[in-house]
Amino acid sequence: MKILTGNDLATGDVVWWTGSDWSRHVEDAADVGEAGERIGREEEAARRVNVPYVIDAAGTPEGPRPAHIKDRIRALGPTVRTDLTLKPADPAAGNWVI
Repeated sequence: MKILTGNDLATGDVVWWTGSDWSRHVEDAADVGEAGERIGREEEAARRVNVPYVIDAAGTPEGPRPAHIKDRIRALGPTVRTDLTLKPADPAAGNWVI
């Protein structure tokens, strides 16, 4: 599975392509397949996202999980206590393998 990520141009937040818009939550990410690079260029040209790129991910019951450690950290947040992450309410956050 391939998913598209980048940074929100207005806030700098890590964002994930949902198939129609951007979300701050990786579990909302859609499989972009071979269209990811094209979508990224279009979204960057429209100034909705900064430096978009396609990454490998694994599909899980909880949603996509980035394959590379750098992107797992971007998705989950700090590698410190889970109560300091972007989404401390995510009950599965402590189960992620970083």
